[in-house]
Amino acid sequence: MQCQTCGDPTSPEDPDCRRCGTPFGQPPVLPNVPTYPVRGLGTAAAVAVGAATVLYLPGALFPLVGVRMARVAGEREDRDLVMVAALAEVLLGLPYALAVLVAGVLVIIWTWRARTNLDAFPGALPSLGAGWAIAGWLVPLANLVVPARMVANVARDSLPRRTTPALVGVWWAAWLAFTVGDILVARDDSRRYERLTEWPRNDVEFGSYVRYYQDTLDTRLLLCAACLVAGVSFIVLLRWISAAQQDRIARAAPAWPGHPGWSRGGVSATSPQLPPGSGGTIGA
Repeated sequence: MQCQTCGDPTSPEDPDCRRCGTPFGQPPVLPNVPTYPVRGLGTAAAVAVGAATVLYLPGALFPLVGVRMARVAGEREDRDLVMVAALAEVLLGLPYALAVLVAGVLVIIWTWRARTNLDAFPGALPSLGAGWAIAGWLVPLANLVVPARMVANVARDSLPRRTTPALVGVWWAAWLAFTVGDILVARDDSRRYERLTEWPRNDVEFGSYVRYYQDTLDTRLLLCAACLVAGVSFIVLLRWISAAQQDRIARAAPAWPGHPGWSRGGVSATSPQLPPGSGGTIGA
């Protein structure tokens, strides 16, 4: 007999499938338990996360341009050019802030749907309630731990092999390093900028702007690296988990009048009368 979730051979002697953990003889999705489509939402969230990652770079790497602008301002004794540089850095951060807001909303919705789907997966052992899929991102201090636990739980109970991917740890370590580092660096940069002469008048004062941008660059480069690692790894996790859950849900969808992608009101249909055929695997 084959596992109806992953297609591996099963035996009555083993209570659970050795590969995916589905109890012996159980369908991929429990009958009459609603599930939510996640593939399209996961793709949208991945695009938003990618956009936020890319849009962070221009503002973070602005010191490369700021150094040049400060030097030219000193050569020309052009105070306005120094102010233009400060304004340009602020404006470059606005698209990133908007992208982060959109990505945050999509990721929270995706996390809630992916966690809720676990309630319909036989053998899944979620350790956190679905409400934490939302609150975990928003509650201070909890948001340092809960999102990682939630995504690890969803990955473990969704992907074919019942282990937490190491990529979850890579993503969360990079995300924490980026988030905390970005806050600390922004505060330090703000304090150092406030000590600069507002209207420079000589080479020394113009030179202080050059040194400010030079000193800022090293830490910004580290933040860019952490941002890229966090963004890319989370995009991969979104794609893996979304594909695995959607494939599993499709195995329980009715063959007629709908099709494997058929859903009603955002909730995928399941059917106890039409058990899924054996064979195949959950792709990631």
